[in-house]
Amino acid sequence: MSTDKLKDKVANLPESPGVYIFKDGEGEVIYVGKAKSLKKRAQSYFSRFLSAKTQAMVSKISDIEYKLCPSEGQAQLLEAVLIKEKQPQYNISLKDDKSFPLIRITDEEFPVVSICRRKGPQKKDASLYFGPYPNAQLLRSALKMIRRIFGFRSCKIMPKTACLYYRLNLCPAPCIGRISSLQYKENMNEIKMFLESKYEELINKLNQKMKEVSDEARFEEAAKIRNQIYALSTIGKSPRAASTFNELEDIKNLLKLDKIPERIEAFDISNISGKEATASMVSFYRGSPDKNNYRRFRIKTVDTVNDYKMLGEVIQRRYFRLQRENLSLPDLVLIDGGRSHLLTANKQIRQLGIDIPLVSIAKDKENIYTKDRIKPIRLTQDTPALNLLRRIRDEAHRFALSYHHILRRKKIIGR
Repeated sequence: MSTDKLKDKVANLPESPGVYIFKDGEGEVIYVGKAKSLKKRAQSYFSRFLSAKTQAMVSKISDIEYKLCPSEGQAQLLEAVLIKEKQPQYNISLKDDKSFPLIRITDEEFPVVSICRRKGPQKKDASLYFGPYPNAQLLRSALKMIRRIFGFRSCKIMPKTACLYYRLNLCPAPCIGRISSLQYKENMNEIKMFLESKYEELINKLNQKMKEVSDEARFEEAAKIRNQIYALSTIGKSPRAASTFNELEDIKNLLKLDKIPERIEAFDISNISGKEATASMVSFYRGSPDKNNYRRFRIKTVDTVNDYKMLGEVIQRRYFRLQRENLSLPDLVLIDGGRSHLLTANKQIRQLGIDIPLVSIAKDKENIYTKDRIKPIRLTQDTPALNLLRRIRDEAHRFALSYHHILRRKKIIGR
């Protein structure tokens, strides 16, 4: 990939926390880094003021990938996992430097979880280590977060009475038998999954666990697991991000979806008197715009002013391609329009033999339409679900209109 194309790709990265991955011409990972803003951090590698080592690395970059994270702290955890797995050439200092902090889980009946600076002698130390992590402050914050969610022992010598951490719900108190060895081991397994950045797998596991204990009428335990699931989905995020999680949860409940719709794709048609007809598709991931996955479409098969046929064409093209290339489908598709628009999109999706939840939002009264209801769902203006659906719809409209204007300008002035 040329430098200009790399810069264009970087310009479309989200301004969100995450991990960026640099690859060379052979597809090998040469560097992994974390960022509070992926876009700003990646752009810094294409400035004029770089060290000789960094310039050498940048000259080898052929492609850039990224993984979004809910916070910078969790991005650091994922960064360490990927460096350990990929062993990138330019992450040597982080791979080898013994001065960076690690997380240690001791090898005993009720393991202690703590931060340390270096591993013990290999033959004598059976502890499990995670890291290293370059930012000790972020690591301490992450460990506090983990302790609030799961709780663990931190005392080196097991006391005979419960300490303050038990009363603060930060330790399950194995010292007084409040948790069995088997239950504590399960806690440790969940902490390990968190440290390995297996967030979705962990949440799915906890959801299954919550269902099992609920079926057994162990409601207090089920409530605790429910709180863990909620915390995993929101902890470490800004108030705006926590609000977004509530909006996504509200959409899940409103539409009776099987899971929270992390990936939502929305479509809008734009034309003026049938001329320069275009369509847009915007992609939102966990409630935030993922501009790297936006798409624009020029209408190819419809010559008349017919929004339904135009929408049908675009839906067919989009999901036929995902199906053909064996790519992941979104968790929800949002259509700008009423029930007729919804049914048009649904017809195309059914003809492809796939199943994607669909919803549409009408412009006039902002009624919500679903496949299994003839009458619309009417929501108050402060409903979390409506707030997010409206934001996504407006972004799809803005994106479609901007492309339409580009094509009109090219037709008029030739550029």
